[in-house]
Amino acid sequence: MNIQNIIANELNIKEIQVEKTIKLIDEGNTIPFIARYRKEVTRKFK
Repeated sequence: MNIQNIIANELNIKEIQVEKTIKLIDEGNTIPFIARYRKEVTRKFK
């Protein structure tokens, strides 16, 4: 079990959402910027 899987399970979201969020943060984006302008990247997929 990796850290992305643990976070996804704790937040009840998909692991891909965690991976994409981590990538955005690693690229230098701030949390407020992600929440406002990049939410389509991290939204829940059905």
